[in-house]
Amino acid sequence: MTTINFGKTVTLAQAAKLILSTPQNRYLLQGEPGIGKSSLLKTLAASLPNHETAYIDVPNMDLGDIAMPVINHDTKTTAYYPNARFKVHLGKPVVTMLDEFTKGAEPIKNMLHPLLEVANPRLGDISVHPASIVFLTGNLGSDGVGDSLKAHSRNRIIPLTVSKPTAEEWINWALNNGIAAEVIAWVQQFPHAMSSYTEDGQQDNPYIYNPKKVQTSFVSPRSLERVSAIVKVRDQLDVDSLIAAMTGAVGEAAARDMQAYIEFADQLPTWEAVIADPKTAKVPEGAGASAIMVFGAIAKVDKASMTKFMEYLERFEPEWQACFAINIAKNPQKQAIAFSSGKFADWVQANEDLL
Repeated sequence: MTTINFGKTVTLAQAAKLILSTPQNRYLLQGEPGIGKSSLLKTLAASLPNHETAYIDVPNMDLGDIAMPVINHDTKTTAYYPNARFKVHLGKPVVTMLDEFTKGAEPIKNMLHPLLEVANPRLGDISVHPASIVFLTGNLGSDGVGDSLKAHSRNRIIPLTVSKPTAEEWINWALNNGIAAEVIAWVQQFPHAMSSYTEDGQQDNPYIYNPKKVQTSFVSPRSLERVSAIVKVRDQLDVDSLIAAMTGAVGEAAARDMQAYIEFADQLPTWEAVIADPKTAKVPEGAGASAIMVFGAIAKVDKASMTKFMEYLERFEPEWQACFAINIAKNPQKQAIAFSSGKFADWVQANEDLL
């Protein structure tokens, strides 16, 4: 008999599947700051190309941003017409994200309640398309950032606690989304930077969000994406500006450690040099430099360069050869590229014990 684990968290991918499978329900995605809840609108839109999308920043709304009264002098009545940003006037299905709903003012939340109804959802006096989807986001009450939800609101929604992605999950995403190799390598070497303050033994973790500490910045999927943009333009910045910006993005502890990875990266051969002469191009020394080269290669390699890079990779320590093979083989966008090279297929067959 299966034991049901009540109170279990879900991943963002699982949350998306739930929303798509039961679009009539209204799910509230709760989780600590910066873990990617807001990105779900883009994910759902990709699965529903015939739907319009509406991003609603609930805490920054006034009542007039939702609907306004329009007077009919002939009938001596008033009707409420919704703001165009909700797109319900188009008569098409809409995926609506009520972002940070739990931080909204009570009058705003009350005015949005008709959108949360399963039977005849509406906004103002306009019914929404029956195929529309509405979901909400917010932080956990324990996060200490001002989230609240009264009983009459809770009774209209299904709360889901969204887990922070693991280092492995985030790396898989980062490899397909243009994140700097230095940042990916740092996460691979410091996986506890993707831990949660709710986990045992993480109360003193210097990298992560902790509501019991005074913090200006911390590591999260959102802040890693921002620091990646900074790292990519480091050649345009002086050292003091670079470190200040990195500290502002991910906090002092993470910025200090990432700076070491940037120094590693600046000593590595260029991708062009590696592909041009894989037999003699400099091989990185140490875990940090090796990780940067491996994850940078996964992001850059194509069918034309795959065999050349495998010739270069053969000069690495076995653990880094395996790291490359494992991560590229489980990446849906890179699998075909990897196996287009006979040299990669031969390596996999000869090194099954490392995989």
